[in-house]
Amino acid sequence: MILEVLSYPNKKLYEVSKEVKNFDEELHKLLDDMYDTMIAKEGIGLAAIQIGVAKRIFIINLANDEGVQDKENLIEIINPKFELREGECIYQEGCLSVPGYYEDVKRNEVVAIKYQDRFGKEQSLKADGLLAIAIQHENDHLDGHLFIEKIGFNKRKKFDKEYKKQKKEKAS
Repeated sequence: MILEVLSYPNKKLYEVSKEVKNFDEELHKLLDDMYDTMIAKEGIGLAAIQIGVAKRIFIINLANDEGVQDKENLIEIINPKFELREGECIYQEGCLSVPGYYEDVKRNEVVAIKYQDRFGKEQSLKADGLLAIAIQHENDHLDGHLFIEKIGFNKRKKFDKEYKKQKKEKAS
C-alpha cells in the first residue's frame, strides 16, 4: 500500500524514533508498504518516521547499472548502529520529505553499520559512495534530523525563503 510521505515542516519528522522490538507480520507489512511508497514516490531511501511511524527502520534501494531499482537490491535496515565513519565527501542530496530542494551536504565517505533484518537477525554492512550517503541521510531521520539542518547558514536562509514563497504560491 502506498502511504503519505510527511513533508517539512511537519513536527513528526523531528521525533526521535524508538528501537524495534517485535519482528512480526506487522513489521513485515510496514516494510512492504514502505517499499511500495518509496518506489511510487521515486525515492532511493525512506525512513519509517517519514510515513509517521517512529521506529528505527529505514530502507534503501539504489538503481542498478541500467537505472532500474530491482527489489532484490533492497536493503531493509532496522535498529542501526554505526561501527565506523571515515573520510569526508560532499554530495548533493534531496529528500522525499523536502520535495523539490537539493543541496550539497558534507558526509562521511565510508561507513560501517550493524543492524537487524526483518527477521531480527544481526547483519553488518560496510558502504561507500551513494550507499554510504543514503545510510547516513536515512539514519538522520531516525534521530529527528533533516538534511537541510546540515547546510550552511546562508543556504538555509535561501531554503527558508524559497519554502515560504512556494507555500504562499500554493495558498493563492
